[in-house]
Amino acid sequence: MLTSNHMHFAIPWDFALVLVLLAVVVPWRGYIRVRQLINKESLTSADRLVLYASTIAFQWLATLFVLWRCVAHGYTLASLGIQTSRLWLIIATSVALSALISLNQLASIRRLARLPREHQGFFRPLTLKLMPQNPTERLAFFALVTTVSVCEEILYRGWAQALFQELFGSVLIAVVASAAFFSFAHLYQGRRGLIATFIVGVVFSATRAWTGSLIPTMIAHFAADFAAGMLAPVWISRADAARSHELTPAGTSAGTHP
Repeated sequence: MLTSNHMHFAIPWDFALVLVLLAVVVPWRGYIRVRQLINKESLTSADRLVLYASTIAFQWLATLFVLWRCVAHGYTLASLGIQTSRLWLIIATSVALSALISLNQLASIRRLARLPREHQGFFRPLTLKLMPQNPTERLAFFALVTTVSVCEEILYRGWAQALFQELFGSVLIAVVASAAFFSFAHLYQGRRGLIATFIVGVVFSATRAWTGSLIPTMIAHFAADFAAGMLAPVWISRADAARSHELTPAGTSAGTHP
């Protein structure tokens, strides 16, 4: 930990290990794995379900390990943001933040879906190959988004932000550092994804610092990701169909006769 007299760092080995995991291993492995899936000619339902299940398992294992080590080092649940004091503030913030993040997310998706295919970039294959395509996948995706919204908030806004604030003695540095780690985890989304997730990370980290709770960010995280997973494939398909209809020469549509 940071000592006030000498201002040097002494992070416990287990915390240092998790920081390396979040800063290096998770971004690198996520980038490689997603790119391999995206580059496949087609994905089966089993491919997507395996991806969802393995992500769920890894995130829960990482989160439980961090919580275990936090208890060993004397952290309380409240210090990690797992608490409900000032309940009305938490409820109001949860509603406002969820609406803000979700509406912005959906507006961005709608705008990208309306672009010509060649200008949709990584958004198109990510949506059409990795987002759920049938009821079974949607159920698994619900479990995935629930896991991500809980585990990532505990890891980045709960543990990492508390650790950085203790190390540097600055809320601002803690907010920016935790947002940067959160952004690195989305390296597979490319430069646009890194920037977007960093901005969201700053908003989430500032909210956690203000309310002292992870509940608003967990709810907003879930709302934005689940809405995107459900609607992005639909909107892309509708936009593709509309463009195909516009490009169909007059008199050649189905049901017409010379």
